Amino acid sequence: MESSQLQLIDKVVHISRVAKVVKGGRRFSFSAIVVVGDGNGRIGYSLGKANEVPEAIRKGLESAKRTMIDIPISDGTIPHEILGRFGASSVALKPASPGTGVIAGGAVRAIMEAVGIHDILTKCIGSRNPHNVVKATIEGLRKLRSPERIARIRGRDMQEIVA
Repeated sequence: MESSQLQLIDKVVHISRVAKVVKGGRRFSFSAIVVVGDGNGRIGYSLGKANEVPEAIRKGLESAKRTMIDIPISDGTIPHEILGRFGASSVALKPASPGTGVIAGGAVRAIMEAVGIHDILTKCIGSRNPHNVVKATIEGLRKLRSPERIARIRGRDMQEIVA
């Protein structure tokens, strides 16, 4: 294992017992939404499915490690406001001053702690379904752009963008 993989933060967001109806009755299995982050701007999520809970979590963790993306973080918060949408869920993310803490509910809080954001204000709008909330939050984080990247896109100096 690499040294970077040894320091990953993993969080189980939600575990569901699902049933498949077959001729002889119901077959139960489990699905687990898992979030993995390095606490320094990288985050991944996945859904693991199996007949046992620990196996579903393990599958989710392995898949989440492969789908990690980079998020721009400045001073323990995000660079600007953003609204992430997925399905009927929307998640509003706002930067906060140092010392505010993570103002977020279950699924969003797990993501923020795993990615390494310490100060942020969030609000879930619409559906509170954990699957859609996780996907909406990741979509919002994916759309974030750092001031350096915006300056490069516009062909301007960094000081012009920040001022």
